[in-house]
Amino acid sequence: MLKQAQQMQARMAKIQEELAETRTEATAGGGVVKVTILGGSRVEEIEIAPEVVDPEDIEMLQDLIMVAVNEAMDTAQADASEKMSAITGGMNIPGLF
Repeated sequence: MLKQAQQMQARMAKIQEELAETRTEATAGGGVVKVTILGGSRVEEIEIAPEVVDPEDIEMLQDLIMVAVNEAMDTAQADASEKMSAITGGMNIPGLF
């Protein structure tokens, strides 16, 4: 049993390393705002189509950015949970995501 726990720990460490390097993209407004995050928690890039930049409507742009960032982070979290669940067999281990 100890050997199995060590193997599970090694696989989890490997997946955590992979997740730290995973890029997740999400868009908002039909693709006019695109956000890329790294490792599920670091915003790496934000692309904004020029046609969406309207000095008279900054609030819309802010909302689009927020939606894209939140969607990218939610997707990254779901992917991380799915990969960890594959290793833990669905066991809910505190502190893992």
